Amino acid sequence: MAESEAETPSTPGEFESKYFEFHGVRLPPFCRGKMEEIANFPVRPSDVWIVTYPKSGTSLLQEVVYLVSQGADPDEIGLMNIDEQLPVLEYPQPGLDIIKELTSPRLVKSHLPYRFLPSDLHSGDSKVIYMARNPKDLVVSYYQFHRSLRTMSYRGTFQEFCRRFMNDKLGYGSWFEHVQEFWEHRTDANVLFLKYEDMHRDLVTMVEQLARFLGVPCDKAQLEALTEHCHQLVDQCCNAEALPVGRAHCLFAQKTSLRWEGRALSSQLHCLDLIHVTA
Repeated sequence: MAESEAETPSTPGEFESKYFEFHGVRLPPFCRGKMEEIANFPVRPSDVWIVTYPKSGTSLLQEVVYLVSQGADPDEIGLMNIDEQLPVLEYPQPGLDIIKELTSPRLVKSHLPYRFLPSDLHSGDSKVIYMARNPKDLVVSYYQFHRSLRTMSYRGTFQEFCRRFMNDKLGYGSWFEHVQEFWEHRTDANVLFLKYEDMHRDLVTMVEQLARFLGVPCDKAQLEALTEHCHQLVDQCCNAEALPVGRAHCLFAQKTSLRWEGRALSSQLHCLDLIHVTA
C-alpha cells in the first residue's frame, strides 16, 4: 500500500505515532487519506502557490507576496488574519473543498514535496514560489515549534530532534530532497526559487524578482515604495512585542544562529554544513 504506519523506534513514543508514511515520505496525520485528492486538485492559471519546507520563513514570505501582489499596506496586513487569505492546501482547515471555491486569483500555501503537489502544477498551469532556508537555522525553529505545539508534545532533546531531522524522521520528510526537487525545477517558467537569507541580505532584489514573476508592473518609484513596505513587514516580524501571537515565531530569523551555538553536536553541525553546501 502507498500509505503505511511509520514503525521506526523513537523517543518519546507518542511523538512517533503522530506521523504516517506515504511513498516513503513521512507526513503529518492530517494528510492521511487525502493525497490522491491533492494530486487531482484543480489548479487555475491565475493561482499563486507558496511552497516551503516547514519553518523556512513561510509566514514572512506570504506577507511579502500578499503585499506585492495585492498592493496591500503593511499595517493592514498586521491587523488581518492573513492565514485566511492564504490557506494551506493539506491542512484540515479550511479544507480542500473550501479552497476549490475561493475567488480567483487564489493564493495557496503548502509544505508538501514537489512530487506530491497537484499534478497540474507540474504542467506549469500556475505560478509557484518556493523558498529554502539554511537547515541549521531551520532545525532550531522546527524544534521550538514542536515543543510549543500541544498536538505534537515533543519532549526529546535537541540532539535527538536534530538526528531525526537528518534521518528524515520529521513531518514532510527529507529537507534535502524537498529543496533538491524544487532546485531541479528552478528554471521552469512557472517556478521562482528564493532563499530566506536573501530576504534579509538583499530585499530590494527579492521584491523586484517577485514583482516581475507575479506580473506586477511598477516603475522605480513604485518599486522603492514596495520595498519600503516589505522592510516594514520584516522589521515587524523581528519585533515580538509588535506582533499578533500567530506571527511571533518569525523572531527565529535573528536569533536562531545564537541558539544553535552549544546545542548541536559537532558531528551534527558538520553534517548540516555539508548538506547546505551541497544544496
